[in-house]
Amino acid sequence: MWKIDKTYRQELAPTFDRLFDKLKRLNKHRPLSTGALQKIKEVLFVEWTYNSNGIEGNTLNLRETQLVLQEGITIKGKSLREHFETKNHEAAIHYLYRLVTKNYKLCSKDILALHGLVMRSIEDEFAGRLRNGGVRISGANFIPPNAIKVSQLLEELIVFVTVNPLQLNVVEMATVFHHKFVWMHPFFDGNGRTVRLAMNLLLLKAGFPPAIILKNDRKKYYEALNQANKGNYQKLMLVMCQALERSLNIYLSALPNSDEDYQSITTIVNEPEVPYGQEYVSLLARQGKIDAHKEGRNWVTSKKAIIDYMKSKN
Repeated sequence: MWKIDKTYRQELAPTFDRLFDKLKRLNKHRPLSTGALQKIKEVLFVEWTYNSNGIEGNTLNLRETQLVLQEGITIKGKSLREHFETKNHEAAIHYLYRLVTKNYKLCSKDILALHGLVMRSIEDEFAGRLRNGGVRISGANFIPPNAIKVSQLLEELIVFVTVNPLQLNVVEMATVFHHKFVWMHPFFDGNGRTVRLAMNLLLLKAGFPPAIILKNDRKKYYEALNQANKGNYQKLMLVMCQALERSLNIYLSALPNSDEDYQSITTIVNEPEVPYGQEYVSLLARQGKIDAHKEGRNWVTSKKAIIDYMKSKN
């Protein structure tokens, strides 16, 4: 279960370096002002809830999610379950942040508690409880293990995270944890939302902001999980890195005297210092080779990101 093909490392090494460099920059400015931090969290909590629920089929849009969470408004034409999913996810995020301390260690009790919050008032019979029967996942290229094995497999995964025998960095570990959790599928329902919360326990403890996988990347995300089932982690590592970089960029852009200037690729390629066309810069962004992130369906980057890439090639 724990053999990991690390061939992705050569390709993603510059991306990992960029993420950890950004974390160092962020740490230099900590603690952030209470006002700035609260504003960032308000935005991210709404986006996190909207995207994670949306991946699972919740039809509330971003604005409707904000209204439910911040204004307490009931959205006409949306199901009661979708409203519960929205409020529950926010409650789970708040619980997650209360858990994370410098000496925090991942444990099954906390994962079960997160699942209990995610599924509260939706499937109370199974909320916070491991499955006791078989499941099949639509569109997946594997069958999850027998329910009898789930408890032991979850504990083995937690030991793997704690001991880190393969000496993975925290981004790699969060990615492997994410995949192995989805593979074992420990709950009847709510696995995706729970793991997209739980993986961030690892990242937040290390000082990173939460990695938020976007609803617009749903197809790419599921394809990446299927590739990981075959032992190829390249695509899933990239999905995680891009999700994390977006959150890092949001934090860094909010710092005093920030020089972050992210613009659409269409705008960037018109800069005289940028010798590349839109198609090539878009490819670099998708491959994680430049500092870039998605806003909605569109990639944004900066002139500095292109210049840094050009320097790395010289």
